[in-house]
Amino acid sequence: MIKTGIIGATGYAGGELVRILTAHKEAEIKWYGSRSYIDKKYAEVYQNMFQIVDNKCMDDNMDALSREVDVIFTATPQGLCASLVSEEILSRTKIVDLSADFRIKDVKIYEQWYKITHPAPQYIPEAVYGLSEINREAVKKARLTANPGCYPTCSTLCVYPLLKEGLIDPGTVIIDAKSGTSGAGRGAKTDNLFCEVNENIKAYGVAGHRHTPEIEEQLSYAAGEPVVINFTPHLVPMNRGILITAYASLKRETTYEEVKAAYDKYYAFERFVRVLEKDVCPQTKWVEGSNYVDVNFKLDPRTNRIIMMGAMDNLVKGAAGQAVQNMNLMFGLKESEGLELVPMFP
Repeated sequence: MIKTGIIGATGYAGGELVRILTAHKEAEIKWYGSRSYIDKKYAEVYQNMFQIVDNKCMDDNMDALSREVDVIFTATPQGLCASLVSEEILSRTKIVDLSADFRIKDVKIYEQWYKITHPAPQYIPEAVYGLSEINREAVKKARLTANPGCYPTCSTLCVYPLLKEGLIDPGTVIIDAKSGTSGAGRGAKTDNLFCEVNENIKAYGVAGHRHTPEIEEQLSYAAGEPVVINFTPHLVPMNRGILITAYASLKRETTYEEVKAAYDKYYAFERFVRVLEKDVCPQTKWVEGSNYVDVNFKLDPRTNRIIMMGAMDNLVKGAAGQAVQNMNLMFGLKESEGLELVPMFP
């Protein structure tokens, strides 16, 4: 059994890690880290775990944790994992970091967008960006995996095949994104109160959301040249889910069959990316609670543009599920172990 520890186990992503790992056949949780609830029973924080998890919450002592487990998940705010990691810790255990600390290769860009000084830039070069559909072989060899952000995961998987195949103009990509409120975390914030969110939809982080450089970096790798995008996220009144609608100009006249072949080239054998049937638009309700990403596209000959669409659960494939997927690869397990979750409906 793989011994796992979670720092940040009482946030939404951490809670989802507990839910998934509790049912994982090859892993067990040894450490439920939560600075806010030290010595409190985990099931008192999340009562859905009553009579399932008897453990108490512990602190975020990564050094002590690394001596007890094979892999550490850090579901924490930016800066914490990087402030705790060390060569000694990495020599004893693997880390899957769910924050942005090691996702962006240019430390100056990270510091510019996240407004903090990076505590451990020396580990950025070796960290593997954990989007397994693209970086699977590198993830298998990693000791430090940077779990992608929720918006970047869905955005990249929607657009990647068409940039990789040179079907769209990299300079014309626009991404419109919508997310449920769990994407903002479990902390108490006025903007997330029921009366603020209910019966409302709003754009936020306009022209400045910090997932923008992460998306641009991954799309630049696909295009083989720098890609600069417009990215606008919106908050919608639901618990879970992300919907991406991306737009780009086609480089030339292109048929449905050609675009479909591009998606199939990269995703036909992917367990968790489902390319939908023609004219079927992705919907968040059909992926909720699962590790699936549903993608599709629509050609618009009138404007010579293409609309790329994707839907996923921001807490599963957008966070905890993807982290477990990466863990499975890092330890040579079946990639889908613990993740064969049928989407919930209603």
